[in-house]
Amino acid sequence: MSNEKSTYSLPPELQVTSDGPVRILTINRPEDLNGVNRALHQALAGVWAQIGDDADARAVIITGAGDAFSAGGDFAYMQENLDDPELRAKTIEEARAIVGGIVRCKLPVIAAVNGPAVGLGCSLAVLSDLVLLSDQSFLADPHLRMGLVPGDGGLVWPLLTSLSRAREHLFLGQRIMPADAVQWGLASRVVPSGDLAREALSLAHRLAAVPQAAFQSTKSALNSYVEMHLDNAFDIAFTGELESMSSPEHRNAVDAARNQSRAQS
Repeated sequence: MSNEKSTYSLPPELQVTSDGPVRILTINRPEDLNGVNRALHQALAGVWAQIGDDADARAVIITGAGDAFSAGGDFAYMQENLDDPELRAKTIEEARAIVGGIVRCKLPVIAAVNGPAVGLGCSLAVLSDLVLLSDQSFLADPHLRMGLVPGDGGLVWPLLTSLSRAREHLFLGQRIMPADAVQWGLASRVVPSGDLAREALSLAHRLAAVPQAAFQSTKSALNSYVEMHLDNAFDIAFTGELESMSSPEHRNAVDAARNQSRAQS
């Protein structure tokens, strides 16, 4: 993919490059499997308004640097939220902005999932318009295992696959391998890892060439199915997530995860 720099105002944790009319968002914390810290969460919330102001943009790709798409929430960031009620509230408002930003983005959004997409990473993928999965990737949403309500994207799952499958995988947080994700409607297709960037860029340019006014109205109509739930199911989930972020179960899960991480380092 191109390395042409953009004029977006973002921290280094989220890079935007351009290939003609295509904007490539790269989650850029490869040493931490692109885990989401505070700066990255804020950037993911704010980037969609900047994309909306980019008059030359016609399509968006979101991908990860290194070997992961995103491993989800950074444990240190989870601890910050545990310790700071004001930050928790801000984090949930940012989560709303992330979900609403992707759903309401007028441009086609392609997720080029180059590796594990976990938690918020999984949400970023399945909320996108088209999802290309590397054969080295998988999807998983372990919010519940961390004592959290899956508020930032899990509620779109029943619109993509069956309610029964959504329940099983959100309740248990187990991995969904690429072929299964495609079969169940959570992704568009599986691509060999070495071809993923090229395939995503080719698809983005094809979408960029579609007449924009017609495309935008079509996407808006299709995503109205999701928008119907933003003030209902999503609102219930976000409220539950905010409450669960200060729960003893979440604190214990974060402590265990951080201890395990220290032992492995």
